[in-house]
Amino acid sequence: MNTVTVITEQEFSNFQRFIYDSAGITLTASKKLLVSSRLAKRLAQYQFRSYGEYFQLFKSGSSPVEVQTAIDLLTTNETYFFREPKHFDLLREQALAAANRSRPFRVWSAASSTGEEAYSIAMVLADCMEGTQWDILGTDISARVLVRAAAGHYPLERTKNIPKSYLQRFCLKGIDDQAGTLLIERSLRSKVNFKQANLNAALPELGLFDVIFLRNVMIYFNDETKRQVVARVLAQLKPGGYFCIGHSETLNGISSAVQPIAPSIYRKP
Repeated sequence: MNTVTVITEQEFSNFQRFIYDSAGITLTASKKLLVSSRLAKRLAQYQFRSYGEYFQLFKSGSSPVEVQTAIDLLTTNETYFFREPKHFDLLREQALAAANRSRPFRVWSAASSTGEEAYSIAMVLADCMEGTQWDILGTDISARVLVRAAAGHYPLERTKNIPKSYLQRFCLKGIDDQAGTLLIERSLRSKVNFKQANLNAALPELGLFDVIFLRNVMIYFNDETKRQVVARVLAQLKPGGYFCIGHSETLNGISSAVQPIAPSIYRKP
């Protein structure tokens, strides 16, 4: 039986470079245990004795599927419904102001993870924009989390921040073998499109948006990567549109393309 060794400094350095080159994410030394624990099952599956053997799959280029699997495992995907309520207050204001206009109101959840942010946005727009066209795009680098997002199926404990009226209108509570879970109602799910996109590379054709959420993403990037990613994302924001970032993040020294109007909220002139 193969015994997996502890990840060495050189092996960790290899994965640091891999995820930086692939996703622009900087892994500090404190993430060494996270890397080894998240990849351990892949080593076991291939019966590799070391992380170096596993890394050769990427270096050789013989397994692009495994490259995506490793990216999925090494990107952190933490989110929940209606995170940072002031952003949704802004979204509600903008949605009400745009109601009954002829062109669709578009919102991009640029790091959508398992979909909680995108569905929170959808509930607000469905509530405020009846009779008006709107659509939502959710993107993430991880194919694994996008599959979960499209399913719209969550443990009940993840849904505690959803307003009661929205729970009743837009969510189905699981019974029998689905007890303890919640499913986003089908018609709402159909309004949210999930697509894989790497913010650290040229973006696919996405169109322009009225509001863009890029929250709690920049904390994983160095300053130069932040500037490149923000410039790329803001190119998709309409003039007069709004840009929301995480409360622990700032655009100071990163971009002057948008103007601050409130903590973590910016507007494009």
